[in-house]
Amino acid sequence: MDLSNVPSLISHSVSRFLAQKHKLHIGGEWVDAQSGATFPVEDPATGLQLAIVPAADKADVDKAVAAARKAFESGPWPKMSPIERGKLITRLAFRIEELADELAEIEAIDGGKPLPFARHSDMVQTSVTYHYMAGWASKLNGEQIQLTGGGDFHAYTLRQPIGVAGLILPWNFPQILLSYKLAPALAAGCTVVIKPAEQTPLSTIRLMQIIEEVGFPPGVVNLVTGMGETAGAAIAEHMDVDKVAFTGSTEVGKIVARAALGNMKRLTLELGGKSPMIVFPDADLERTIPGIAGAGFYHQGQVCTAGTRIYAHKSIHDRLLDGIAEHGAKMTPGHPLQPGTLLGPLISNEQLQRVSGFVDEGRKAGADLWSGGKRIGNAGYFIEPTILANTNHSMSVVKEEIFGPVLCAMSFEDDDLDTIAKAANDTPYGLGASIWTTNLSIAHKMSSRVKAGNVWINTHSAFDSALPFGGAKQSGWGRECGFEAMRAYTEIKAVCAAL
Repeated sequence: MDLSNVPSLISHSVSRFLAQKHKLHIGGEWVDAQSGATFPVEDPATGLQLAIVPAADKADVDKAVAAARKAFESGPWPKMSPIERGKLITRLAFRIEELADELAEIEAIDGGKPLPFARHSDMVQTSVTYHYMAGWASKLNGEQIQLTGGGDFHAYTLRQPIGVAGLILPWNFPQILLSYKLAPALAAGCTVVIKPAEQTPLSTIRLMQIIEEVGFPPGVVNLVTGMGETAGAAIAEHMDVDKVAFTGSTEVGKIVARAALGNMKRLTLELGGKSPMIVFPDADLERTIPGIAGAGFYHQGQVCTAGTRIYAHKSIHDRLLDGIAEHGAKMTPGHPLQPGTLLGPLISNEQLQRVSGFVDEGRKAGADLWSGGKRIGNAGYFIEPTILANTNHSMSVVKEEIFGPVLCAMSFEDDDLDTIAKAANDTPYGLGASIWTTNLSIAHKMSSRVKAGNVWINTHSAFDSALPFGGAKQSGWGRECGFEAMRAYTEIKAVCAAL
């Protein structure tokens, strides 16, 4: 794996952006962190520094929240009509489309995602989400209520913006997951403070420049870069933040939930997952094998809905695993900007050590290494797509979210759907699941039995801006996308008038 030509692959526009002095954006102004503190951002494929960004702390968050509060209560934003808000969001969507190549390149370098994926998946889904949510701005209706007690009353409901929202992002899909939060917040009429992950703040800084260019009023969108334990914690516990939307681990999600108790702020939490993939003996393996390989190995398995637990009927178990292993072996590792790269790096050395540690633990516990399992090269944080067979529910690799390209395989012979579902549901998580069969009766029966917020049939991790997304059990609270996202950024007010 030769990484020597990487500097020549970076475009002029991105090189110029990386070389800028990066700042926070608060109340319509670009400012340094009040402490003057900064931190480096690295390229996970090379380990080299890409940029230096401000390290915001509580004082900066206080200033950003105050700016968001002012913009929510006064100024042009609350006076703007729903149609005008929708037009601004649409303008942002079109501008993202125009600059998609540049944004995708920044996303690829910063997050280690192969450029074609960043360009044709992330940026497309991002712009579509802003387009879709822009339409809801003018459709937030209440309803007239017929009271049960009779009498001369006129009763109705209003759906109104919840207020100031704190948006705390993960590092695996910075732009997609920001759009899931920012687009409905703006459509509802909220103002926001954004805190990107410290590992991947760069595309969000570039987006903030675009938001300013598009013409959103000062203070409507504010950006603070910093550590989760400082800037993120300050947002979660802030008494003047009305709502927090957080995507990340279940462990940190519980910390955010506890912090929110101070003022009972509303929460949307999209947390960890350990998604089962149930493969029945009649599954079309020509479709199932690449589908499961993609579910487990896409973006190096650093996906909250990644398919990580395979439950395969014994009759097709070995053929299935051999096919998945073959797909994994064909994934060319390289820098995300290098043509032909299908396997990028893990986000950090810390994550590489974590994933490698899980593989070692699994083998020591008795799992068979069917394929992969080794680090690739010495530069960057690459690891082979990995399959562990003969695993069971007592093993850490089956119980815990690994967040790497590691699949744990188990087989079954029992045809009883309740028994199969019981195994698939034996996890504290409930984010995603997929069912692979040509028998639609079995597919729909299993869909009702699996405890997950998202169930896919003969596909995995199929997302759409109109389709509600979120988790059951310890995979989170609330839903993003679709009209459910608008519910998350609005309050219902009941009005009753005696006539």
